[in-house]
Amino acid sequence: MLFRKGKIWKTVILFAFPLLMNAQDDLLSEIDTTATDVTVESAFKSLKIVNLESTKLAAKGDFYFIVAHRFGFIDKGFDDFFGLDNANTQLKFLYGVNDWLTVHIGRSGFQETYDLAAKYRLYAQKENGFPVTIVGFNSVAINSELKEEDYPNLKFENRLSYVAQVLISRKFSDKLSLEIAPSVFHENTLRDILDENNAVILPNPQDNTQFAVGLGGRYKLTSRWSVNVDYAAHLNRASQSNYKNPLSIGVDLETGGHVFQMHFTNAQAMHETGYLGQTVGDWSKGEIAFGFNLVRVF
Repeated sequence: MLFRKGKIWKTVILFAFPLLMNAQDDLLSEIDTTATDVTVESAFKSLKIVNLESTKLAAKGDFYFIVAHRFGFIDKGFDDFFGLDNANTQLKFLYGVNDWLTVHIGRSGFQETYDLAAKYRLYAQKENGFPVTIVGFNSVAINSELKEEDYPNLKFENRLSYVAQVLISRKFSDKLSLEIAPSVFHENTLRDILDENNAVILPNPQDNTQFAVGLGGRYKLTSRWSVNVDYAAHLNRASQSNYKNPLSIGVDLETGGHVFQMHFTNAQAMHETGYLGQTVGDWSKGEIAFGFNLVRVF
């Protein structure tokens, strides 16, 4: 009887073995499939590289308070204490509506500007899968510096400017992340362009709709420190324009609940149409400003 029971178990194992092997193959297949669905995290630690928006979004329910500060250019030396006597500040409140959508509202001293924006993830970089993260960014800015007493025919739409960007990043390693950002922006009211004698050029040769390509990167030095660089090339700037392409170089320091960014830049504006279209500093002439972004999440 014992022999017969042993024979029965041997027969069961003999028939079950191929099924077990198939089940193992199916499990390994599922593991391989799951591995390709793993999202690559932390290409950038902060919501901005320096001026350029990064592909990082706020987590669902996270509330951020951001203080961004730009001093004056350092080229005048002690006359204005290397720009420290002059300052431009932006205050921003940002909220993660869900894991793929972030919204913000901000107020800048530059042209007394209010801006509202939405940033939304379209695709995420996957391990052994989709090679990049793609994020859309749209903003509208309101220039409240324009006064009706100076411009009697001023309408509300004259205050508006718009930006649309596609942010495409790739995390190449634990240390290196790069981003490219094709951008289009439209200014309903253009600033005057001056000739070499500081006379206004009429009609204004600059198109209201303008195009730029932003480039940025982050290189991680330690678990807390990284070097960040971003630049934007304006593609259809009028030849008579005295505006420059913005270039910023700095470092990030991550300390628990916030990221502290310190940098040098030739752009004093911090909202998109401001730094993309109205940067006046020239690095070759020492027209560089020290600045910082302080990011606190609650």
